[in-house]
Amino acid sequence: MARRLHIQSVSADAVAKNRMVSASPRKVNLVAELIRGMRVAKALDTLKFCKKAVAEDVRKTLLSAVANAETNQGLNVDLLTVKEAYVGKALTLRRLMTRAKGSGSSIRKRFSRLTIVLCETGD
Repeated sequence: MARRLHIQSVSADAVAKNRMVSASPRKVNLVAELIRGMRVAKALDTLKFCKKAVAEDVRKTLLSAVANAETNQGLNVDLLTVKEAYVGKALTLRRLMTRAKGSGSSIRKRFSRLTIVLCETGD
């Protein structure tokens, strides 16, 4: 049985979650890998010019995490770094596409969960 990783957020960390990203976790993780460990300003620029369609959802979640850090924790936006960006599976919609001779094949529309954790780093 697979072990789940439970991350306890410290009071100095800001978290934003998007629970229904309409793309498979594999595709979302490709974009999330791009911003792990980056400064927020550089991560936003990277996501702005990324050609993947999922990058817009990741960018919105990152902006939400920045707003949470500024409003709830009172952190300095210029010093924020993406501490963690991880992706998990959400629900899967199952559809049926008709095929030849009265048969059908299944279509799985996958959704994923995206969590972004920001921390303040001093320079």
